[in-house]
Amino acid sequence: VSLGLGDKMEEIKKAYADVNELFGDIVKVTPSSKVVGDLAQYMVSNNYSKQDVLEKGDSISFPESVKSFFKGDLGQPHGGFPLKLQQLILKGEKPFTELPNAHLKPVDFDKEFAEFHQKFHNGLSFLDFLSFKFYPKVFEDYFKHFQTYGNVSWIPSLEFFYGMKNGQEIMIEILHGKNIIVKLEYIAEPDENGIRTVFFKLNGQGRAIETKDLNVHITKLANRKIAGANEIGAPLQGMVSKIFVKVGDLVKKNAPLFTIEAMKMETTIVANYNSKIKAIQLPEGSMVDADDMVIEVEV
Repeated sequence: VSLGLGDKMEEIKKAYADVNELFGDIVKVTPSSKVVGDLAQYMVSNNYSKQDVLEKGDSISFPESVKSFFKGDLGQPHGGFPLKLQQLILKGEKPFTELPNAHLKPVDFDKEFAEFHQKFHNGLSFLDFLSFKFYPKVFEDYFKHFQTYGNVSWIPSLEFFYGMKNGQEIMIEILHGKNIIVKLEYIAEPDENGIRTVFFKLNGQGRAIETKDLNVHITKLANRKIAGANEIGAPLQGMVSKIFVKVGDLVKKNAPLFTIEAMKMETTIVANYNSKIKAIQLPEGSMVDADDMVIEVEV
């Protein structure tokens, strides 16, 4: 759904079978099954067929998970990789020929734990540090969320995901053995700025807070679509999470330009030829649809 493909399940199922065949009918467990699914969704989003992947793969910016798989980050599949497809996906990058952990560098725990504290917060634990080492981006996203909203893990899942109803009362354990009782009284209609007043009781005491309702008076802005060979757009719906270039940069073929993130799938779009960055249409953090223009280049 986050990719705008909620009504294309039948097409995705067919693409999944095609990708599995392209990959050599690999053993599909987490995370290899996700790799197949990522490329299947990517193909449907861009209207690529199995033949398109084989014929146009040199100019396709494949999802990061697919590149990682064919580099050997998940190990070596039985029977090896399909060599032609591997070359199209890696675009000159040298793959591993042995187990991926053979390339891991030693970790200086004392030094890196201190650097971790400097980057985030010195109150974080060693377990937090290990979480960061295993899943750096996931931890960074979690830390930003924690800084904004605090520890929401205490909130019951049903109320967290779907909200409370008028008159509903719930108990939230904020520490072991320490509970608060929250009762939602009612939510006022939004004002002209989309601000609602939420009235509730906290341990029997009346409270009111103002919050902006993001669903009120939302106008979806349409980004400019790509219209020429020198305009590089988003291959799928998502967020521009990282831009690697700036105006005036000279980039070589296959140099990374920007990354699109959608749920757990990341795709880094690369230059199809040597060029110069003429303009950057959208900043980092922008939400995009497929074919929205992000960067303009000139030869």
